[in-house]
Amino acid sequence: MTKIHVYFMPGMAASPTIFERIQLPSDTFEMHLLEWLVPEKEETIEHYAQRVAKNITHDNVILIGVSFGGILVQEMKAFVKPKKVIIISSVKCNAELPRRMKIAKTTKAYKLVPTQLLENIDNLAKFTFGSSIIKQRLKLYEKFLSVRDKNYLDWAIEKIINWKRTEIDPEVIHIHGDKDEVFPIKHIKNCIVVKGGTHIMILTKYRWLSDNLPKIMLDSF
Repeated sequence: MTKIHVYFMPGMAASPTIFERIQLPSDTFEMHLLEWLVPEKEETIEHYAQRVAKNITHDNVILIGVSFGGILVQEMKAFVKPKKVIIISSVKCNAELPRRMKIAKTTKAYKLVPTQLLENIDNLAKFTFGSSIIKQRLKLYEKFLSVRDKNYLDWAIEKIINWKRTEIDPEVIHIHGDKDEVFPIKHIKNCIVVKGGTHIMILTKYRWLSDNLPKIMLDSF
């Protein structure tokens, strides 16, 4: 049997190591981990998605993206023609963004985010994963949040808040936790709900994901 190639895109500022606990049957799937590139000056998210898509070297792939990585894989769809796109702890259009991000877009408040402070792992973890992170886990977060370049962080925050997509792609499969702080589930439509899942459920609900992703990916493949 030909293996199904699955490409994973991490969340904002995160390294591909966030996927290290995800285990898929190796006789059916082959996992490939994508990484964040340094954005070019004033680069659009579409152009960025096209550049990342050049690292995909197989046909009929499945794209899986977490958080901002979920937004990116939806943009990559135009350049890759994947068999499936799955997003985790993410949004499918700008209407699903939380109110505070919509306000930040209107007021341009996101331009005031002192991203240089996010070079501090404590601040970056709270900003990326939500305020309820546990102090004892900071060493763990330091391992996973490896992209701390100010230009990248400025770019990523702007692209999330100003994402132009207004229509939900009905083909996108959305997995979301009911305790997500960053993208509260009350704004999310048509998703597979993971009970107790927070914004970092890629780390905390890896067993659920390892058990359920194969069926989700093979369904109607």
